[in-house]
Amino acid sequence: MEFRWEGVMPAMTTAFTPGDELDLETFNRNLMAQVEAGVSGVILGGTLGEASTLKEQEKEVLIRNAVEKVRGKVPVICNIAEQSTKAAVRAAQAAEGQGARGLMLLPPMRYKATDREVVAYFKTVAGETSLPIMIYNNPVDYGIEVTLDMFEELLKCPNIGAVKESTRNISNIHGIKTRFGEQLRILCGVDTLALESFLLGAHGWVAGLVCAFPAETVAIYELYRAGRLEEALSIYRWFMPLLELDLSPQLVQNIKLAEVATGLGTENVRPPRLPLAGDARMKVLALLEERLACRPALPDFHQHKAVAK
Repeated sequence: MEFRWEGVMPAMTTAFTPGDELDLETFNRNLMAQVEAGVSGVILGGTLGEASTLKEQEKEVLIRNAVEKVRGKVPVICNIAEQSTKAAVRAAQAAEGQGARGLMLLPPMRYKATDREVVAYFKTVAGETSLPIMIYNNPVDYGIEVTLDMFEELLKCPNIGAVKESTRNISNIHGIKTRFGEQLRILCGVDTLALESFLLGAHGWVAGLVCAFPAETVAIYELYRAGRLEEALSIYRWFMPLLELDLSPQLVQNIKLAEVATGLGTENVRPPRLPLAGDARMKVLALLEERLACRPALPDFHQHKAVAK
């Protein structure tokens, strides 16, 4: 299977039992729903995956389990978010050894590194693994922006070839396309900007609400790719109030509650996170009820997908 940075790639949630252990049964139910919906890859250990709370052994279990379950149908991609270069290299090499097919790489955590330090960090990690790398550019949440000048240097590394574009500045896609053409693949990292990003030339979508709504998310991408923009836009407009749940500091709790509503997960999160309560929970539940009541019937797009691939 050829690896390509394109299509819908879920940022998977990590399922936990009520006793705060990994819940692989629930995780695998969601994982296989994503594969059956037609995603292009799955990303483990990101923000939605509550990676900062996972032990190294738990990350290993998740990667090995996912690799075994998908059986090569889609690549398993591991997020790397570490405080030190040495730890990031170790995590990247571990993921490669456990069967991951690609890496999503964040700048150094906690320390607000300079541009020179961030570039050195990324290049060092890239030089210690053969896996393809997507840089996660999210200055809103992580305080460091990877600029076009920095990408100019990073693209000298043969395995750095994509960016998860989460600056929330849609015009940044113009800058990337103008400067790098197809050399740097772009995956939208903000659910509420996905279709707009495709129109400007993005190659894919690292999605959040896909964890609860895989079929709708894949349909938007595939219909757009087939030139059926009005159909894609109709689903996207229905989806938009739900996609906005991804913008909240409680995005993990929001999306896990949505997974419950669609039968793909539980509300269990790892402390210090707590499940939604009170008015916040009721508001999300009301939104889910309202959206599910008018959930659209999806048009057939599978014939196009088979031909395109």
